[in-house]
Amino acid sequence: MKLVKFNPFTPVSFNHFDRVFDDFFKANRPNYQGFKQKPLVNVVESADDFKLEVAAPGLKREDFKVSIEKDQLLIAAKVEQHTEDNNGKYSRREFNYGTFQRSFYLPETVEADAIVANYENGILSVTLPKKEEEKEKGPRMVEIA
Repeated sequence: MKLVKFNPFTPVSFNHFDRVFDDFFKANRPNYQGFKQKPLVNVVESADDFKLEVAAPGLKREDFKVSIEKDQLLIAAKVEQHTEDNNGKYSRREFNYGTFQRSFYLPETVEADAIVANYENGILSVTLPKKEEEKEKGPRMVEIA
């Protein structure tokens, strides 16, 4: 057995206990929609645009809010679930709230007025078209006079 000095001023870590309770409650609520972390985002650049793909399964189109403020693109979601079960001897009410927000600085090459978003099969796709003068032009032949 190893002896460990006790320091009353060291904060006690309850992370293990928190995890046990979180696992218990999540296991008993299969439709848990809370966000423990921000959803992952893929950023893909092509010659004509940038595309953001946000993985957020289980949400509805109405749960999202996509906005542009100054030079930032803000993607946020808010989920609220309420369940109620009334039996003769007991009453059970559960509330579940989950939110997340991601922000991205828009480069000067993006046409902010033409940004479009689409939510399909659990993926929010946001297309950021490039300005016409900023698009890469392919190689062209120069005639020699």
